[in-house]
Amino acid sequence: MDHIQTSRYADSGVDIDKGNKFISNIKPLVAATFRRGVLTDIGGFGGLFAIGGDRFTDPVLVSSTDGVGTKLKIASLCNKHDTIGIDLVAMCVNDIVVSGAQPLFFLDYFAIGKLDLEIATDVIKGIAKGCEIAKCSLIGGETAEMPGLYHEKDYDLAGFVVGIAERDKIIDGSEIKVGDKLIGLTSSGVHSNGYSLVRKICFEELGLSVNDHVAELGCALGEELLRPTRIYVETLLNLFKNFKVRGLSHITGGGFTDNIPRILPKGTKVHIHKGSWPVLPIFDFLQKNGKISQEEMYRTFNCGIGMVLIVDARIVEDVTQQLIALGESPYVIGEVAARKEDEELVEYVD
Repeated sequence: MDHIQTSRYADSGVDIDKGNKFISNIKPLVAATFRRGVLTDIGGFGGLFAIGGDRFTDPVLVSSTDGVGTKLKIASLCNKHDTIGIDLVAMCVNDIVVSGAQPLFFLDYFAIGKLDLEIATDVIKGIAKGCEIAKCSLIGGETAEMPGLYHEKDYDLAGFVVGIAERDKIIDGSEIKVGDKLIGLTSSGVHSNGYSLVRKICFEELGLSVNDHVAELGCALGEELLRPTRIYVETLLNLFKNFKVRGLSHITGGGFTDNIPRILPKGTKVHIHKGSWPVLPIFDFLQKNGKISQEEMYRTFNCGIGMVLIVDARIVEDVTQQLIALGESPYVIGEVAARKEDEELVEYVD
C-alpha cells in the first residue's frame, strides 16, 4: 500500500510544541506577580481572581486596554525586548489609576510571525516586571503565531487590565473647581506615544540608527527611545490615602491639549504655564530637528510630564511635599480657570 503524505500544523509555520515550551518557560515569571485573589495557574482556559467582598463596601470594577504602538519597531531595531512589556502594562494601569482604581489583574495578547522563544520570553519578562511595579497579577494571556500575517520576528502586543475602586471614591473630575491647581509628575521620556513621528524624524530625515550616540541626549538614540513608560500607580494610591485629588489625566497620545479636557467639567479650562517644569532633552532634540511647532509638541508628546493631578489650591503645598516624600519631582504647572463657550479648553501662557 502506498504511503499517504500527511501535512502537519508545523509545516504551515505554527509550532505547537514550541508554544508549549514557551508556556513552561514563563510560568515562574508569571507566578512571581500573583497576589491575594489569584485562583488559577497560567495555562488554563480562563484566569480566575477573587475580589474579596470584605475589603470593599461598594466596589466598582474599572478596566482598560491598550498597546505600545510603533515603539515596538525600536525594540526590534535594538534587538532588546525585555522592557517593552513594562510600557504595555504602564499604558493600561495608568489609565485606570486616574479613576482612583487599584489594579487587580492583567492579561496580555502577543502575536508574532514565527515564535522566537528568546524574544517572547523577554517580552513576558517586561510584562511581569510592569505588573510587579503596578502591584497587579499577570493571570493569563494569548500567544498567537501567525505566519503570513507578520514577518518572522515582527510582533504586536495588547494589554488588558481590571482594577477596583470604591464607588464613593471614584475620581471623575466632576469636583474640579476654578482656582484648583495642576501638579505635573515627570515622565521618563517619550513614553509610548508619538513614535511614528519620532521614527520619521530620527531615521528618515536625520538618517540616524539606534546605535548612534547623540550628544544632546548623552546616550545612544535607541537607549533613549526605549526608556520604559513610568508607572504611577504606587505613588498615586499612596497619595489617595491622605489627600483628595479632584482630577487626574494620563498624558498619552494627544498630549496636554487632548487629554486634560477629558476630565474638565463644563465651564472650565486650564492655563498651563510654559517653562514651569524642565523639558527633557529628547523633546528639545525632536522639536529642533523635526521643526515642530510648540502647539504640535503639546498635542503630540508629554514634553516631560506624564501625569497631571488637579487639586484644591489650599492643599497644593502639602500634596507636593508628600509627592516628594514618595520619590517624585512634582511641579505646579498651571490652574483651572473659568471658560467662555468659544475659548480653548487648554491655554498655554508665558
